[in-house]
Formats: sequence, structure tokens, C-alpha cells
Amino acid sequence: MEVVAHGVGSRTDLPLPLGLALYGAGAAILVSFVVLLLFWRTPKLGDERSGRPLPTWMQRAADSAGLRRTLQGVVLAVAVLVLAVALAGPEDTTRNLAPWVLYVTFWVGLVPASLLLGPVWRVVNPLRLVARLLRPLVGPPRAPGRLLPRLGLWPGAVSLLAFVWLELVPAGRSDPDVVAGWLIGYALVQVGASLWFGEEWFAAGDGFEVYSTLLARLSLVGRRDDRRVVLRSPLTNAMTTPARAGLAAVVMVLLGSTAFDGLTRTVWWQNGPGAADDVISGALGLAVMVALVSLLYLAGTRLSGRLSRLPLGPQPRLFAATVLPIALGYTVAHYFSLFALDGQTTWILASNPFGTAGVDLFGTYGNVVDLRAVSADLIAYVQVGAVVTGHVLGVTLAHEQALRVAPRAPASDQLPLVVVMVLFTVGGLGLLFGF
Repeated sequence: MEVVAHGVGSRTDLPLPLGLALYGAGAAILVSFVVLLLFWRTPKLGDERSGRPLPTWMQRAADSAGLRRTLQGVVLAVAVLVLAVALAGPEDTTRNLAPWVLYVTFWVGLVPASLLLGPVWRVVNPLRLVARLLRPLVGPPRAPGRLLPRLGLWPGAVSLLAFVWLELVPAGRSDPDVVAGWLIGYALVQVGASLWFGEEWFAAGDGFEVYSTLLARLSLVGRRDDRRVVLRSPLTNAMTTPARAGLAAVVMVLLGSTAFDGLTRTVWWQNGPGAADDVISGALGLAVMVALVSLLYLAGTRLSGRLSRLPLGPQPRLFAATVLPIALGYTVAHYFSLFALDGQTTWILASNPFGTAGVDLFGTYGNVVDLRAVSADLIAYVQVGAVVTGHVLGVTLAHEQALRVAPRAPASDQLPLVVVMVLFTVGGLGLLFGF
């Protein structure tokens, strides 16, 4: 089994007619919008000041510099081990731990970890520790203090695009040598940029940290404006997302990459543009899908904003956070079965990371993946449910945001953005099941 074959299933996994699923999903979005128009006429979600504070000991743990450094040290040790396995472990991809850790356990596992614990990668990011250790050797940051804020999240969007390209395009992406080269190259770029710009770089330029932080906006854990860690509604958390430059670009990369992943599984792609299975066709396909979803989103926000007479500039970033549930829904739909099934391989190989004869640290090295862990019906229901739920929540957030930024505008002004969300729903499900 190829490590990056996401295993999201095919049309045959769907336990109901595909057409019914598509029409039902689109109808769910429209019905939810009508319900919002009737019963949600004023802003109802909280703001940065809302939330129930967590116990004092949890607050202290969350703010503890010592705990953060310890966790970063542990994760750094794990990362070094994974790199060593990639360089000196088994050459067979199916028996080498490194690709499974990178593409499955880390990349996919970052989603539930961030949803449950908050911006977890910001806390445990080992590159922050490396940069801090190197700082005395290189001196203070050299970049102008105003440059990084102007860049916004654009560097993070570029980092994410580079990773999803690696994950989805090159044929040899799961080769241990490729994984090792990526880990080393990514670390050099990120640490080097941090030494130039300062430690603030990671929050804007480390794609994984940006990704984890945005996912955490849909968790129950948040921070008030007084920095207290609180529990509050994920929808309220999402509405507190700063509308920074590049925010929309990050979300569009996430949407476009999952759309491209679905496209590569269609017969049309495999017998047409993707038949050569080369880097050029894959890179062009990824770029086109990111551009397509971006154009649709820009058209929806611009038209809705023009109808509401909003300023032209900030419209895409003002509504970008409302698309986060949609991006999360697609992510869950595409990676659920991968994490549940292929994710078992990480724990099997971890028992003997270097493939040494006679080594079985945890007694799991002889195990095989249990394909009965989740059924095809469950996978399909999770896929459809995640996509539809994500879009319903997206429409809800977009409606809330419209009430905040244009309270006097008629509700019909939101229709262009709602139509785009319906298109995302139907198109996403169609690609997901090979339509």
C-alpha cells in the first residue's frame, strides 16, 4: 500500500445514491441559510472577551515556558529519530517508519490534536527551540520590524502549498530519502527565517504552525483578550480569528489541495491530464484547483461585499475564517480512513524503527493493519457528514460575520457567497466519490 494513498474510498463506499447525496447536501446548505434568515437576525456569538476560564493550574501550565521547552525538546528528539530512520532505516517504504510518521501520524494527527488541545504545534514546535539555542551565536534579528507584520500569513500559505505539493504530486514522495531531504530543507528554511525575522516568524511562516493555529480556532479552547485560557463555543472561537493578510490564501490552499486530491482519483484525470503521472501535470493540476477555488471564493465575497457596499480591500480576509469549517470538513472527509487504517502502521513500525533483526520494543512489529477497524459504510457517512456539517457551520459563520460588518444590509446580499458554498459542497462530494 502506498503511504500517501489517502484511502478515502470510492463511489462504491457510499451507501446511498451519489445523486441523492449531492442534492441533499446542497439542499442542507440552502435550508440552513433560510433558517438563519428567519431566526438569526442579530449577532449571537461572543467575542474576544467571552469564555469560561479554566482552572488556575491549567492556566499556569499553558503559560509555562519551562513546560514548553521540555515538550519542544521531546518532540525534537522524536524528529531527530525519524530523520535518522529516514537516512539509515529500511529502504523499503512500507517498512520505513519516517514516511508514515510525516504523512499520516503528524500531518493528519495534527487535526484532532489541534481541535482537542488548541494550537498545539505552537507549543511543541521543536524548530522554535532550535532557533532559540542558535540565537546567541548569530545575534539579534536583522530584518526590519515592520516587514513581517506586512507579510501577514502569506509565508505560511507558501509553506503549506510546498508541503501539499510534496504530499500529492511527486511519484517518489514516500521514498525515505525524499522525506529526509524535505525534513532537513524545511528545518533550514524555517530556522533561518526565524533567525532573520525573529521568533515571531514561526506564527506567520511555519505552515504547520499556521495550520494548527487555524484549526484550533474551531476547538473548545481559546484565549480571551486578557490572555486567560477559556472554554467557549468553537463558533465563537472562529469569529475571533484576526483578519490578517494571507488568511484567505491559507484557507484556499487547504481547500484547493483537497479538491485536487479528489480530482486525481477520478477516471477523467487518470485517463486524461494525469495519465503521464509526472511532476508537471500534477503541479499544474494542483495550481489550477487552488486557483479555481480561490476565484470562486473571491467572486462570492466581492459580489456580496459590493451588494452590501463594503470596502473592496478586506472582504476576502474578513470572511476567510468562515470558510475554516468547510476546510476542516474536507480534511476530515479525505483523511479519516487514512488515519484510522494506515495510521496503525506507524505504531507497528515504531516497535522496530531501524528494522533490526530480533528487535520488537512494544511487541507490535509482527502485527498487520486491521482493515476492519472502520467499515466502508462508516467511512462514507463520516465523509458526507463532515462535508455537509462543515458547510452548514460555514454558512452560519458567514451570516454572523455579515451581520457584524454590514448590519443594515439586506440578507439577500449574502446569496453570492452562499451559492459559492453550495458549489463547494456539491463539487467537493462529487470529487470525493469520483463523480
